[in-house]
Amino acid sequence: MTAPVRILGLDPGLRRTGWGLVTIEGSRLAYVASGVVLSSDKAALADRLRELHDGIAEVLRTGMPDEVAVEETFVNTNAQSTLKLGHARGVALLVPALAGLPVAEYAANLVKKSVVGAGHADKRQIQAMIRILLPKADPASDDAADALAVAITHAHHRRARALGA
Repeated sequence: MTAPVRILGLDPGLRRTGWGLVTIEGSRLAYVASGVVLSSDKAALADRLRELHDGIAEVLRTGMPDEVAVEETFVNTNAQSTLKLGHARGVALLVPALAGLPVAEYAANLVKKSVVGAGHADKRQIQAMIRILLPKADPASDDAADALAVAITHAHHRRARALGA
């Protein structure tokens, strides 16, 4: 039997970055923890990015993941919002990379399809499937549930990625 692999999923956002930690052993998934890293709406952009950096670094330190998966950014109609989300996503990619962890990226539609079975699932459907797939999980927010969905997606696709498929 293979050793369990700890996977951290991140759902980046400038105000709220969701995180979810699971283990996979063979085909068995298990919930470890989830939560949200917050940044202050009133702070300057650089300070907000530092808050995200420090929060994600703390999650890495305490959660000790083996691999990290980050949701890809979708394009907004508001260019300013898209740019700010891109900054937050950059931090979400950089922090685990600086820690020497492998980082995978997944499109939002693939995450929804992997967890719910439909690429256009809503937040309520994702929350419901998280509770089915990870019965011990009780994500405190949609952001945490989305991050768990990213981690589950990586758990399902990591072998294919390793084989170069």
